[in-house]
Amino acid sequence: MTRTLLVLPFLFFAFVSFGQSASKSFTVKYITDSNIIPDGILDEAIWEKAESANEFWEYFPLDSIQARQQSDIKMFYDDKNLYVGITINSAGRDYAIQSLKRDFRAGGSDNISLMFDTFSDGQNAFLFGTNPYGVRREALISGGGTQRSGFTTSWDVKWRGDAKIYDDYYTAEMIIPLSSFKFKEGTKKWRFNSYRFDTQSNETSTWIQIPQNQLVFGTAFMGDMIFEKPLGKSKTPLALIPYVNALSQKDFETDEGLNNIKFGGDAKIAIGTGLNLDLTFNPDFSNVEVDDIVTNLTRFEVGLPEKRQFFIDNSDLFSSFGDSRDANPFFSRRIGIARDTAGNSIENRIIGGVRLSGKLSNNLRVGLLNIQTDEDLENEIASNNNTMIALQQKVFSRSNIGMFFINKQSFKDYDFVEREDEYNRLLGLDYNLASEDNTWTGNFYMHKSFQPDDNQGNLSGGARLSYNSRNWNFSGKGIFIDEDFSSDLGFVRRTGIAKSFVNVERAFWPTKGKIQTHSFQFFPLFIWSLEDDFKNTDFTYRGSWEAKFNDTSEFGVSATNRFTFLFDEFDPTGTDGGIPLPGNQGYHYNTVEAGYQSDQRKIFGYGLGAEVGRFFNGKRFSLEGGMTLRFQPKVFISLLFNYDKITLPDPYPSADIWLVSPKIDVTFSKSVFWSTLIQYSNQRDNLGINSRLQWRFAPLSDLFLVYNDNYFVNSFEPKNRSINLKLTYWLNI
Repeated sequence: MTRTLLVLPFLFFAFVSFGQSASKSFTVKYITDSNIIPDGILDEAIWEKAESANEFWEYFPLDSIQARQQSDIKMFYDDKNLYVGITINSAGRDYAIQSLKRDFRAGGSDNISLMFDTFSDGQNAFLFGTNPYGVRREALISGGGTQRSGFTTSWDVKWRGDAKIYDDYYTAEMIIPLSSFKFKEGTKKWRFNSYRFDTQSNETSTWIQIPQNQLVFGTAFMGDMIFEKPLGKSKTPLALIPYVNALSQKDFETDEGLNNIKFGGDAKIAIGTGLNLDLTFNPDFSNVEVDDIVTNLTRFEVGLPEKRQFFIDNSDLFSSFGDSRDANPFFSRRIGIARDTAGNSIENRIIGGVRLSGKLSNNLRVGLLNIQTDEDLENEIASNNNTMIALQQKVFSRSNIGMFFINKQSFKDYDFVEREDEYNRLLGLDYNLASEDNTWTGNFYMHKSFQPDDNQGNLSGGARLSYNSRNWNFSGKGIFIDEDFSSDLGFVRRTGIAKSFVNVERAFWPTKGKIQTHSFQFFPLFIWSLEDDFKNTDFTYRGSWEAKFNDTSEFGVSATNRFTFLFDEFDPTGTDGGIPLPGNQGYHYNTVEAGYQSDQRKIFGYGLGAEVGRFFNGKRFSLEGGMTLRFQPKVFISLLFNYDKITLPDPYPSADIWLVSPKIDVTFSKSVFWSTLIQYSNQRDNLGINSRLQWRFAPLSDLFLVYNDNYFVNSFEPKNRSINLKLTYWLNI
């Protein structure tokens, strides 16, 4: 009961409203015969009859003046498509872009993005964008755009568009099928905003004025696009996406090879005007970009982002419960991964799955996921059914209440499955707070897990609240996770703890000089052990100063004081045969850190950071950085590196830990791409090479040739090698 009360004191914030009403709108006219060719040239006479979304505001470096380089957006629609014509003024033709590849990163390059909140709920939006070369991107925005994790470019949908460059401006045209959106039949209004990056004038601008303390893609700040006549039913066609994959691989450790041909595919079906039904059979993810290796000097697992297309659409319905860092009850990357008898993570084949997600009404969203994984008797891996049901009801202006049920259960009885592992179930309730203008955001939750013969306690609960203003930012969190709380499909870093932190930031906005904004931050964090009479096992005190300059470069310094109590012995170097630091002992250590990020608009960009100080009972020096080099528009080269020198007193091991990751992207055209990533990690004892050639021969239809090679670092002997030839085809019926 006491723990439950952690949540209650903050609920009154749900009733506080901080308003910013839409002050701009434009009418989207209905047409019956467009004859618009999406070649980027606005030479069709009909564009002269369209109303404009114009008079953009500057967002960077100032947020109080009209944009110096203006943009003009015009739209029409018919029963099938939304037609968009854009004119973008510029200081010249010296545009910065990363490559010709779709779904480019917007920052540090020239582009414009359009956001559509089709249910006008201020929570979710569709994004479509283009750059001066006509390269397209699309994204989904969730959670009101209050966090960068709510922005995903992994979503794909069919649409057409191109651009045309002139001396002091460029134009773009888009034809977006209305079937690409979800919306209520008969609606007459969507909320809309647009943001644009202009590297030549060093300016970011938005149609609706947004304060700089808010993210540029936040959905709290939007105007209205009003349709001349009500929209009809959203008619998303049935999409079939079959694939065939020819695979050849060899495991050099076991001297075993495999040659195989796999078949499978996905289907996307629209149900009503707001629901998506996604089906998958024998999915294959060989074409998905390889995960970035990270150096891990902690005792805990590192969470990596989901990149598989099947799990992306409406992913926030499933993954936004609880605390994303410490107690996330659903982490989709758990599905399709299992541990063998030696404790190693290996691929666990997905037989098939179904996912229903979207809007039941303007205020109610629903998510249903059911996936069956295959058994692997040799590695003692059971066939499991993985199910999640989620509901999310909008309340007040932009907040919502969500509840979920998760069940992971063995498909049948196995001799090697212990009684306590036969199933894992969770039930939870969340309240997500977002005030009308994003000044207040927060999350309050209570979750309970159930295992065979273990249904008492097993709770996880907490509260997080943030206040974001121009000059002062406050955030705080308090959570607890029972020792026996368990989520087989979640990401729970550690159990049996209570944790809290407070972050205080004072921001300054100079009107003169090279600094655009700078801030001081103070961050204390505490962790207590629930099973040891609330013993304080960890604390962190961090003070920092950060500055952003008018040329978009950034600099920061910080000092940190830490305490860590080790219950169990631990070797932070990960040295084979090394003597671990003794457990049941506390360690107190301090560090200082500094970092610089250069102007990313330049052809050559770089970032560098260093940290030095104590580390447990020894010392640590860390150096990390990255470099990018562009040969526009076809070649983009990057290099990331991380070096950690850990020096511990005898008899404990010391180590020099390296992680080096060069990558080259070559875009021969808008449809042929080649990417090669090399990752060297002596902590993982692995040198990995991933090279991928992609030919997009039709909209969202691809031929992939993927080569993977892995070597042991010390002996430079091969581990495993594979080559995949995969064909996918997106067929609308």
